[in-house]
Amino acid sequence: MTMIQSALLQVLDLGGPVVLVLLATSVLATALVLYKIWQYQIARVGRHRQLSLAVDAWDRGDVSQALANLQQTKSYLAPVLHMALTQPPSRKLSDRTEAEAEARFSRLEQGLGTLDLIAQLAPLLGLFGTVLGMIEAFKKLEAAGSSVDPSMLAGGIWVALFTTAAGLAVAMPTSMVLSWLTARMQRERVFANRALSTVFAPTAASASKVEELRAVYGS
Repeated sequence: MTMIQSALLQVLDLGGPVVLVLLATSVLATALVLYKIWQYQIARVGRHRQLSLAVDAWDRGDVSQALANLQQTKSYLAPVLHMALTQPPSRKLSDRTEAEAEARFSRLEQGLGTLDLIAQLAPLLGLFGTVLGMIEAFKKLEAAGSSVDPSMLAGGIWVALFTTAAGLAVAMPTSMVLSWLTARMQRERVFANRALSTVFAPTAASASKVEELRAVYGS
């Protein structure tokens, strides 16, 4: 505990309270990123092989194979596809499954807004710290009067610019990870839209067979 307090005091002396805020922000961003990776792993985001096979089987009119493949996956989208496959088709069912899929996307996207906020505010916090540091450096320069020591000004500027570097060090990796997570969710939406569109509008060759078996299974 004493070591942590000593480290925090050193950071405070080096860059002021702004660096402490950036340090806390970086801890929050790291925790959020680790949580989102764990959450995506548990939900099996991007791992929809069995769902794809189920949708392809349904498109061919092989309902039993589609349901068998659906039972073999633990994807977070499986309940949505199961609802679409086992109930008589209707406009209300289409709207309901789309809403259910969107609700799952919303849960997976929780926290991305916070990461976006961190990525945008961290450079501004760093710049704010730099401005405060420069003001302090010039105040010391003014107080020194005619006996100006160049190292005094150089040291103050170095400390001031440190906060800018700290802000960029937090913002850049956060922005990169946020872009990666956002792209993954975009791919999830594309997959879900294609899967549901295929379920509700199978190929003409198999449509009649699917409708017949679906009505029997749904009853």
